[in-house]
Amino acid sequence: MIDINHIVNGRMTAESRWARFGPYYAMFPVDFAFNVVRKYSNKGDRILDPFAGRGSSIFAGAVLNRHALGIEINPVGWLYGKVKLNPASEGSVLKRLGDIYSKRHYYSRQAENMPEFYGYCFCSEVLCFLLAARRHLDWQCNRTDATLMAMILVHLHGKLGEGLSNQMRMTKSLGMTYAINWWKEHDLIVPPAIDPLAFFTKKITWRYAKGQPSISPNGSIIFGDSTSKLAEVIEEVKESKKRYSLLFTSPPYCSITNYHADQWLRLWMLGDPAIPVAYDEKHKGRFINKDDYYNLLYSVFDMCSSIMKRNAVVYVRTDAREFTLNTTLEVLKSCFPKYRIRKIKKPLDEGTKTQTQLFGDKAQKPGEVDIVLVR
Repeated sequence: MIDINHIVNGRMTAESRWARFGPYYAMFPVDFAFNVVRKYSNKGDRILDPFAGRGSSIFAGAVLNRHALGIEINPVGWLYGKVKLNPASEGSVLKRLGDIYSKRHYYSRQAENMPEFYGYCFCSEVLCFLLAARRHLDWQCNRTDATLMAMILVHLHGKLGEGLSNQMRMTKSLGMTYAINWWKEHDLIVPPAIDPLAFFTKKITWRYAKGQPSISPNGSIIFGDSTSKLAEVIEEVKESKKRYSLLFTSPPYCSITNYHADQWLRLWMLGDPAIPVAYDEKHKGRFINKDDYYNLLYSVFDMCSSIMKRNAVVYVRTDAREFTLNTTLEVLKSCFPKYRIRKIKKPLDEGTKTQTQLFGDKAQKPGEVDIVLVR
C-alpha cells in the first residue's frame, strides 16, 4: 500500500500535506486513490473522474505523473480540488488575508441583522470577517482568492478549538434549528472568541510549511454537471486523439445523502442565501427518484465509454445497498458490454480509516463495493 505521507524519499512533502485538504462527506480515502491509480494506470496515461468530489483521484493521478481530469457539480468540492492542485503562493494568500481582515469593520451592522443561528455559531469578530470574505473574494476566477476561500471553507465549522464555529461536525453542516437547540441544551450559547487573522495566519503557515505542490499541468477539475460538461470533453478528445486509460470514480449513492444540503453553510460562504434553500436543480438533490438515478448514471457512463481506450480500465466505487449496487452494475454492463466485471467486497484500503472518520464522523456506514471492469 502507498503511504501518501512518504511518497518522496520517505519524507513529508508538499504533495502529501495538501493531499487531504478539504473535509468532504463520503470522500475517497487518499491512500486508496493513490493505490488505484498506481495499480490500474501507467505514467503518462489519462485518467477521468466525472464525479470528482474534492478531487482525490485527480490529485493522485497528477502526483503520480498521469494526466487527470475531473468534473464536479458541487462548488465546495470543486474548490477544494482546484486549490490543492494549484494553490497560490503563501505570501499572496497571507497578504489577501490581511486585506479581507481590514474590511471586517464595515460589516458589523450586517452581522447584527443576520439570522440568529449565526450569532450562536460565530463570535462577532469572526462573523464580520466571514461577511467581508464572502463579499470580496473572487473565488471562481482569482487563484489567490480561491486559495484563501478554500482555507476558510475547511475551517468554517468543526469541533471547538479546531474551527471558527461553535461545536459542530466538520464534514456536514448542522441544520439551523437543530444546532441552536443542541447548543442551548449543552450550555454552548456563546460561540468561541477567535481572532480570524491570528487563526488563519497559523493555519496557512502550517499548510505551506512543506511548500506547495507543483502538479497543476497534470491535473484539472471542471466545475459543472457531467451530463453536459462531458460533451466538451468528448470534443476535446476528438481533436486531440488522446483517449483515457482509466475511468476512476464514485457516483453519488441513491437516497443516501444530499451533498448540497449537507454543505449549506459552506455554500452560504460561496454566495448562497443565509437561510438554507431547497436545491431544485437537476442532479443537486438526494437522488430519491430511481429512474432519475438510473438515467444520470447511464448518461455519464455512456459518454465516458466513447472516450476510453480499447484496453481501458473502469474502476467504480459504489454503495453496497441493493438498488444502488444493482443499478450501477446494470448501467456499467450496458455501457461497457465487452468488459469483464469483477466485484471487490473488501476494497483495497480495508482497515484504513475513511476521511469522514478521520474528521470525526463515527456513524456506521452500510459498506461499499468496488467494481472493476477490464477487457
